[in-house]
Amino acid sequence: MVLELYDIGLVLVGIVLLGVAILPRLVANRAISLPLFFVAFGLLVFGLPIDLPPPDPLEQSETTERLAELGVILALMGVGLKLDRPPGLRAWASTWRLLAITMPLSIIGAALLGWGLAGLVLPTAVLLGACIAPTDPVLAAEVQVDEPGSGTNEQIEAPPAREDEAEVRFALSSEAGLNDGLAFPFTNLAIAIALVGIAPGNWLGEWLLVAVAYKIAVGVALGAVLGAVMARIVFLTNPATQIAESVQGLEAVAGTLFVYGLTELVGGYGFIAVFIAALLIRNYERSHEYNEALHEISELAEQAVMAIIMVFFGGAIVGGLLAPLTIEAAIAAVVIVFVVRPVAGLVGLLGFDRDWAERGTIAFFGIRGIGSFYYLSHGLNEAVFANADLVWALVGAVVLLSVVVHGITATPVVNRLGSAE
Repeated sequence: MVLELYDIGLVLVGIVLLGVAILPRLVANRAISLPLFFVAFGLLVFGLPIDLPPPDPLEQSETTERLAELGVILALMGVGLKLDRPPGLRAWASTWRLLAITMPLSIIGAALLGWGLAGLVLPTAVLLGACIAPTDPVLAAEVQVDEPGSGTNEQIEAPPAREDEAEVRFALSSEAGLNDGLAFPFTNLAIAIALVGIAPGNWLGEWLLVAVAYKIAVGVALGAVLGAVMARIVFLTNPATQIAESVQGLEAVAGTLFVYGLTELVGGYGFIAVFIAALLIRNYERSHEYNEALHEISELAEQAVMAIIMVFFGGAIVGGLLAPLTIEAAIAAVVIVFVVRPVAGLVGLLGFDRDWAERGTIAFFGIRGIGSFYYLSHGLNEAVFANADLVWALVGAVVLLSVVVHGITATPVVNRLGSAE
């Protein structure tokens, strides 16, 4: 049986990787996204009568956390390497609005729905809010900026017919790059409440000093320092031999693991460090052709891990992930996707110098995905939360809705913006 399962696993991984290679050619500019295919494949395969045990994120919580963690950090490096626009207050105005206003409002809205509608206790409701905070950098490929130097990155420099699309893609990409790390303090808040109680006197001081100030500062500082070091190493020489050319771009994956691991070792937020390091690498030699190699390898690794996670997600659904979902929790999931994020997004973008079509598009595409899986599994591994099965079902429903709805609408909506006169 063990050998049979191993062989089945090899076949499945081969099919998934083949899909990663072939499907982008088949679905280009179509109203469908790659994650949809892989979730459907997971539903199919784990539903077949071949005794393939479906994944269980509650039983396999450590594996779930680590696999989702790997998917997120690879995506953060990938999106950072694609951003051509240099950071700045004005240039990144949409990003700061989404982080400072939209993200906290989304957390509060989801937490209130979890507590008041789905019946979650307060610590679990706070964890729910933190889990749905990130705009996922893994599943949002259709609404992200294109490869480095493509023209949808530059600050108000795209041709008029594409300027709207450029801002939408940039806002969602930069938001996804930063809010995955900035959701961590809220996850740690939920953990603290679960461990020591609701009373702020039990956790407020340590949470502000450690989970907010120290960990964010260390993530930013190490991301900047290690990113600068990695940039010098990457662009020190050009590949001049066949072996050197065969491993072009591998520094992107190596840098991801190195920066993330070192930052976590000293207690900082590795997600923040990886994204900032990627920005430093991208901006070190902006016109160097080697940026394309870095981006290609990073995106390949990201897409491969994404595909595997989405297949497991489909398998978990077959295994009963959504079974604990109550009617109230299902309603909460729908409201989170169709009301909470869009409204919070529009509030955050009030007064932003773009038309309502752009602001509405940015507000709507708050894609949830692998980052939500990571934060939920991490929280449940760090403390005991009541209704763990229900919150997994609720988050799973949110991600499934996002994969289907945003996956189908992303390409036509963004392309329509790009073609508008």
